[in-house]
Amino acid sequence: MTPRRATPADLPSTLALIQSAFAFMEGRIDPPSSMHRLTVGDLAQSEVWVIDAPPIACIVLTPKADALYLGKLAVAASKRGKGHARTLITLAETRARALGLAALELQTRIELIENQRTFEAMGFTELARTAHEGYDRPTSITYRRPL
Repeated sequence: MTPRRATPADLPSTLALIQSAFAFMEGRIDPPSSMHRLTVGDLAQSEVWVIDAPPIACIVLTPKADALYLGKLAVAASKRGKGHARTLITLAETRARALGLAALELQTRIELIENQRTFEAMGFTELARTAHEGYDRPTSITYRRPL
Protein backbone atom coordinates (compact mmCIF):
# COMPACT_ATOMS: atom_id res chain seq x y z
CA MET A 1 0.00 0.00 0.00
CA THR A 2 1.13 3.52 -0.76
CA PRO A 3 1.50 6.08 2.04
CA ARG A 4 -0.42 9.34 1.71
CA ARG A 5 -0.44 12.59 3.61
CA ALA A 6 -3.07 12.43 6.34
CA THR A 7 -6.12 14.62 5.93
CA PRO A 8 -7.90 16.32 8.84
CA ALA A 9 -10.53 13.57 8.65
CA ASP A 10 -7.80 10.93 9.21
CA LEU A 11 -6.45 12.48 12.39
CA PRO A 12 -8.87 11.08 15.01
CA SER A 13 -8.35 7.52 13.73
CA THR A 14 -4.60 8.15 13.44
CA LEU A 15 -4.48 9.19 17.10
CA ALA A 16 -6.47 6.07 18.02
CA LEU A 17 -3.98 3.94 16.04
CA ILE A 18 -1.03 5.50 17.88
CA GLN A 19 -2.71 4.95 21.25
CA SER A 20 -3.50 1.34 20.41
CA ALA A 21 -0.08 0.55 18.92
CA PHE A 22 1.76 2.13 21.87
CA ALA A 23 -0.44 0.49 24.55
CA PHE A 24 2.05 -2.39 24.97
CA MET A 25 4.51 0.10 26.48
CA GLU A 26 2.23 0.79 29.44
CA GLY A 27 4.01 -0.35 32.57
CA ARG A 28 7.22 -1.15 30.62
CA ILE A 29 8.66 2.32 30.13
CA ASP A 30 9.39 5.04 32.62
CA PRO A 31 8.47 7.85 32.22
CA PRO A 32 5.20 7.06 30.41
CA SER A 33 4.96 7.72 26.68
CA SER A 34 4.35 11.25 25.41
CA MET A 35 1.53 9.61 23.44
CA HIS A 36 -0.64 10.24 26.51
CA ARG A 37 -0.39 14.00 25.89
CA LEU A 38 -0.80 13.80 22.10
CA THR A 39 -3.98 15.32 20.67
CA VAL A 40 -5.65 15.56 17.29
CA GLY A 41 -4.67 19.24 17.37
CA ASP A 42 -1.01 18.29 17.77
CA LEU A 43 -1.27 15.97 14.79
CA ALA A 44 -2.95 18.74 12.77
CA GLN A 45 0.19 20.86 13.30
CA SER A 46 2.47 18.05 12.08
CA GLU A 47 3.40 16.31 8.87
CA VAL A 48 1.56 13.01 9.27
CA TRP A 49 1.57 10.18 6.75
CA VAL A 50 -0.72 7.16 6.83
CA ILE A 51 -1.30 3.90 5.04
CA ASP A 52 -4.91 3.03 4.27
CA ALA A 53 -8.17 4.48 5.57
CA PRO A 54 -8.79 4.13 8.39
CA PRO A 55 -5.04 4.14 8.95
CA ILE A 56 -3.29 0.84 9.64
CA ALA A 57 0.12 2.54 9.91
CA CYS A 58 1.37 6.08 10.42
CA ILE A 59 4.43 8.25 10.96
CA VAL A 60 4.95 11.86 12.06
CA LEU A 61 7.82 13.67 10.31
CA THR A 62 9.57 16.71 11.79
CA PRO A 63 12.47 18.48 10.04
CA LYS A 64 15.43 19.29 12.28
CA ALA A 65 18.56 21.25 11.37
CA ASP A 66 20.40 18.25 9.93
CA ALA A 67 17.95 15.32 9.90
CA LEU A 68 14.33 14.39 9.47
CA TYR A 69 12.96 13.20 12.81
CA LEU A 70 10.63 10.19 12.65
CA GLY A 71 8.08 10.20 15.43
CA LYS A 72 5.11 8.12 16.44
CA LEU A 73 5.80 5.35 13.93
CA ALA A 74 2.86 3.02 14.55
CA VAL A 75 1.49 -0.08 12.86
CA ALA A 76 -1.75 -1.79 13.91
CA ALA A 77 -0.98 -5.03 15.76
CA SER A 78 -2.87 -7.12 13.20
CA LYS A 79 -0.87 -5.57 10.32
CA ARG A 80 2.67 -5.94 11.72
CA GLY A 81 5.29 -7.92 9.87
CA LYS A 82 3.99 -6.91 6.44
CA GLY A 83 6.54 -4.17 5.68
CA HIS A 84 4.41 -1.14 6.57
CA ALA A 85 7.03 0.40 8.88
CA ARG A 86 9.69 -0.08 6.23
CA THR A 87 7.39 1.54 3.64
CA LEU A 88 6.93 4.58 5.89
CA ILE A 89 10.67 4.85 6.52
CA THR A 90 11.30 4.72 2.77
CA LEU A 91 8.79 7.57 2.40
CA ALA A 92 10.68 9.47 5.12
CA GLU A 93 13.90 9.06 3.11
CA THR A 94 12.19 10.62 0.10
CA ARG A 95 10.86 13.50 2.21
CA ALA A 96 14.28 14.08 3.83
CA ARG A 97 15.97 14.28 0.44
CA ALA A 98 13.29 16.69 -0.80
CA LEU A 99 14.00 18.88 2.23
CA GLY A 100 17.76 18.75 1.66
CA LEU A 101 18.40 16.74 4.82
CA ALA A 102 21.12 14.10 4.92
CA ALA A 103 19.84 11.73 7.61
CA LEU A 104 16.88 10.19 9.38
CA GLU A 105 16.70 10.29 13.17
CA LEU A 106 14.40 8.66 15.71
CA GLN A 107 14.24 7.71 19.35
CA THR A 108 13.14 4.63 21.21
CA ARG A 109 13.05 3.84 24.86
CA ILE A 110 15.81 1.96 26.68
CA GLU A 111 13.35 -0.73 27.77
CA LEU A 112 12.09 -1.50 24.25
CA ILE A 113 14.79 -3.93 23.11
CA GLU A 114 12.59 -5.22 20.28
CA ASN A 115 12.30 -1.71 18.81
CA GLN A 116 16.06 -1.24 19.07
CA ARG A 117 16.64 -4.48 17.14
CA THR A 118 14.11 -3.49 14.49
CA PHE A 119 15.69 -0.08 13.89
CA GLU A 120 19.20 -1.53 13.86
CA ALA A 121 18.06 -4.10 11.27
CA MET A 122 16.87 -1.16 9.13
CA GLY A 123 20.33 0.41 9.20
CA PHE A 124 19.96 2.87 12.07
CA THR A 125 22.90 3.22 14.46
CA GLU A 126 22.92 4.52 17.99
CA LEU A 127 23.83 8.18 18.21
CA ALA A 128 23.18 9.00 21.88
CA ARG A 129 21.45 8.01 25.08
CA THR A 130 19.50 10.71 26.85
CA ALA A 131 17.48 11.13 30.02
CA HIS A 132 14.04 12.66 30.29
CA GLU A 133 13.81 15.67 32.56
CA GLY A 134 14.03 14.63 36.19
CA TYR A 135 15.77 11.30 35.49
CA ASP A 136 19.39 10.57 36.38
CA ARG A 137 19.67 7.60 34.04
CA PRO A 138 19.25 7.25 30.28
CA THR A 139 15.63 6.70 29.28
CA SER A 140 15.87 6.98 25.47
CA ILE A 141 18.22 6.02 22.67
CA THR A 142 18.58 8.29 19.65
CA TYR A 143 19.23 6.49 16.38
CA ARG A 144 20.39 7.95 13.08
CA ARG A 145 20.67 6.66 9.54
CA PRO A 146 22.49 8.66 6.87
CA LEU A 147 20.82 8.81 3.47
